[in-house]
Amino acid sequence: MNTLTKLALGMMGSLRPKPALGESEPSIALPAPVKHGGLPLMDALAERQSSREFAADALPLDLLSGLLWAAYGINRADGGRTAPSALNAQEIDVFVALPSGAYRYDAGAHALQLIAGNDVRRVTGYQDFVDEAPMDLVYVADHARMRLVPAEQREGFAYAAAGAIAQNVYLFAAGNGLATVIRAWIDRAAIAGALGLTHDQQVLLSQTVGFPRNVH
Repeated sequence: MNTLTKLALGMMGSLRPKPALGESEPSIALPAPVKHGGLPLMDALAERQSSREFAADALPLDLLSGLLWAAYGINRADGGRTAPSALNAQEIDVFVALPSGAYRYDAGAHALQLIAGNDVRRVTGYQDFVDEAPMDLVYVADHARMRLVPAEQREGFAYAAAGAIAQNVYLFAAGNGLATVIRAWIDRAAIAGALGLTHDQQVLLSQTVGFPRNVH
């Protein structure tokens, strides 16, 4: 679906997911993340970039596992994460839009839990490439976890936390031969509807990830 069509559907409140491709597993157990390898940090920073050209190939589970752990996994015995959050509210949920359904990343179990049995990739952004890229991440803030943060500061704090997660994804992508791009031009109401979010949950950003498409 092209960008103009999506814009028109969004204006009408009619941007909708597609039926899932394949079976929507209720839970996807991820293999233990490999916490070494990839490029050294300074080399990954040198390679960090945005790309909008993606192959349609799915990421293998071991690569997806490492990506999600790098993004916002648990890296300490006390439950601390790979990205910071104010007062350790851990208010961000990472949703993973796959062809087979939309999943929430459960960092404690290091698994994906099914949220919607539809292909919601087209809903995660107006750009046409999101429909065919193998995976789109959606960062959602749960304001119910931020009761200790003054209400007028919660959105800013949440965006800062989501930005840190997005940069983790960029560095993992740069270090492991993947392409990615963060996106703020999104239909937040359509995404919230597709994911069945509550009034306490705020869609912040989306990020497309996949193998780079070879352009000849």
